Amino acid sequence: MTSPAASLDSAPDEIKLAVDLIYLLESNQVDPQVALDAIKIVKSDLEAKLAQQAKSAE
Repeated sequence: MTSPAASLDSAPDEIKLAVDLIYLLESNQVDPQVALDAIKIVKSDLEAKLAQQAKSAE
């Protein structure tokens, strides 16, 4: 049986990042609604960056 830490080591990068973000939010006792609102802003920013990269690649 593998330990949770060993499983996380072999997890995809997005899973590792999600676990880190959840830990950060919970350890800082961030209100879940505030976290969701902030995530929407981050998502929008990252989507804009991806769109800009796609335009630059054309």
